[in-house]
Amino acid sequence: MKSQSVVRRNNVHTPKKQRGAAAIEFAAVFPIFFMIFYAIITYGMIFVAQQSITLAAAEGARAALRVGSATNPAEIDANREENARRAATGTGSVAYWLMPRLAFAPSLAPCGYNSPANSSIRCYSVTVTYPYKQYPLVPLLLGPLMNVVIPTQLSSTAIIQID
Repeated sequence: MKSQSVVRRNNVHTPKKQRGAAAIEFAAVFPIFFMIFYAIITYGMIFVAQQSITLAAAEGARAALRVGSATNPAEIDANREENARRAATGTGSVAYWLMPRLAFAPSLAPCGYNSPANSSIRCYSVTVTYPYKQYPLVPLLLGPLMNVVIPTQLSSTAIIQID
């Protein structure tokens, strides 16, 4: 008895006006869904890269505190920069997957507190930058039109007080 009901359902024909409607609806809706999926992938990769760069700058700033057994100021500064560079962009860095396009910029300067008593306090900053517009992580489908919605560069700065 069940087999007869199945046969009856299969014998039901769609009107000739409805044939091909699903293909037309799919062709109309697919580009919209594809662009949404593409945007999710593109911005997901941008967020992952930005987070990696932020963590790399923070690790570089923390590593700048370690100066080893150096005693003279030039050697301390050289050790500080080398430790910061290695932590921010070295093989153990969270942003190493973006190498060799990462830019590393350390700087040592007064912290800029407004109090004259704090004028001798120095801060060390580490800036890590990735030129996203030149080297996008996901190919840009719409060419120059996509340049409006993607960042020119991804950058992060971490600052620590060393004195």
